Amino acid sequence: MAVIPKVPFEELLKREPELKESDIQALREWCSKQPHLPKISPTELAVFLHSNYYRVEPTKNTIETFYTIRSHIPEFFNNRDPFGVKELRQAFNTACYMQLDGTTPEGYQIAYGRFIDLDPSHYVYNDCMKYWNMVTDLWIRQMGTMKGHLFVVDIDGITFGHAGRLSPMGLKKYLTFLQEGLPVRLKGLHFLNSMPVMEIILGMMKPFMKKELMDILHIHTSNETAAKFFPIELLPNESGGKAGSLMELHAKNIKRLEANRDWFLEDEQTMRVNEALRPGKQKTATDLFGVEGSFKKLDID
Repeated sequence: MAVIPKVPFEELLKREPELKESDIQALREWCSKQPHLPKISPTELAVFLHSNYYRVEPTKNTIETFYTIRSHIPEFFNNRDPFGVKELRQAFNTACYMQLDGTTPEGYQIAYGRFIDLDPSHYVYNDCMKYWNMVTDLWIRQMGTMKGHLFVVDIDGITFGHAGRLSPMGLKKYLTFLQEGLPVRLKGLHFLNSMPVMEIILGMMKPFMKKELMDILHIHTSNETAAKFFPIELLPNESGGKAGSLMELHAKNIKRLEANRDWFLEDEQTMRVNEALRPGKQKTATDLFGVEGSFKKLDID
């Protein structure tokens, strides 16, 4: 499995007629006055700009949020060696997260997830979110700009035991990153094969979801309703699609993550903020997310 290179900036210029070198230059000049930020390539700046529909000022906020949050949630973004971190290997055995081949009629691409080990005691939210973020990081690195993104999660087999292993703070951290920092044009968040426990999980998520995310949240009890939003055949066989065996696709995706080990390690070392260099007041996780103890953990037997 090959190492995935960053999309060349010149290719993005050809692909995206709205992308202007003058906007990238403006962002580079702004970045040069933010000494706490890492060195950001023109390709990465273009992806941030595209995700904000080529509006320069909102793009600055996304860049700041993206790197700051990644620097202050080590449980999601540190220790991402796909070979050397035992908790990550356990996550690989618990869930299957991957980008799917093909697109919707609109040209949107899909990131997909599903449990493969249904024992709730094996599910560790932080480790699985680390794994999910590795998949989406590599997806964005490989594709660069995309017309739109769908997140599709098949929750077949999920139980109240899984819900009890979630925490409001953990959900808040990811949902904040998704809505304010991740450089994607999110067009839909879909949950397949929903069951009553989803009401509990949604009850924990909703306080941290903006109206824009609520508007594209779709809960499906059958693929019949999901088919209105994306071609079902793009899904793995086990979710009712025709993309192939879930475990074969999963094994291929894990090899992909492993092949890009050096990039994950380099990202952690070089693409974080340096709070000591931040103009003005330094930021902490408490500034970003509040105090852990201010949320009541869900307790389900």
